Amino acid sequence: MRYFESGARRLGGDRDVAKNGDSARIIVVDDEEHLREMVAEYLAGQGFDALVASGGRALDALMAEALPDLILLDVNMPEEDGFSIARRLRARGKIPVIMVTAADDVVDRIVGLEVGADDYVTKPFDLRELKARIRAVLRRTDGAAQPAANGRPIHIAENDMLIPFGKLMVDREGRRLTHQDGTEEPVTSMEFDLIEVFLANPYRVLSRDRLLELAHRKNDDPFDRSIDIRVTRLRKKIEEDPSKPQTIKTVRGAGYIYSPPKRVP
Repeated sequence: MRYFESGARRLGGDRDVAKNGDSARIIVVDDEEHLREMVAEYLAGQGFDALVASGGRALDALMAEALPDLILLDVNMPEEDGFSIARRLRARGKIPVIMVTAADDVVDRIVGLEVGADDYVTKPFDLRELKARIRAVLRRTDGAAQPAANGRPIHIAENDMLIPFGKLMVDREGRRLTHQDGTEEPVTSMEFDLIEVFLANPYRVLSRDRLLELAHRKNDDPFDRSIDIRVTRLRKKIEEDPSKPQTIKTVRGAGYIYSPPKRVP
């Protein structure tokens, strides 16, 4: 096994891993050594390229070497909590994050969604369920982290299909939002699922229940996939004035409606 500085370690690196959907690079971040070792050993046994980090600094050391495909991030850690780390990660780009929260801690789940987590699991959790959630997030995000533009434009090919969405553009094939100059606006996989639903249903009033049904897996807890939270986050990104939305409008007592700009012949 190869060791990294700042409490970071790699598992499964000394054996050949089949080049399939399970060979993704995953970092398990948790201050509880026995837990992160157990999870990482299991994931390595399932064919993932598993790494471990004891906190934010250890995670930064690993990410300086290579971006992961997904990060499993504990919320409660002494030096820097998971929410703070998640905010930093979201500022860097579309790095999928699954938060690990205390059982039945509703506040943690809400904050996790607000900082842009792609999913969450609660302690104690079944390792098989964790693997299933990891696979689901990787499928939604194409299994690859996308670095943030950091002021540098991400060049878009002329033949790419871009769709206006508020003040931004939607790259459906790349599952991303971009500004007019090509710089990328970070968006979570669940936010993009909601964008897809709106694009497919222009000028149609959709209730919250209907949006949940269309945008999320059937076994998700509706509360933890709050449409209101997600719509608020999208408005902050796409609306010129989020307090007076013109693209995703609220229909009082009914739900939301997507109003794309009328095209002039």
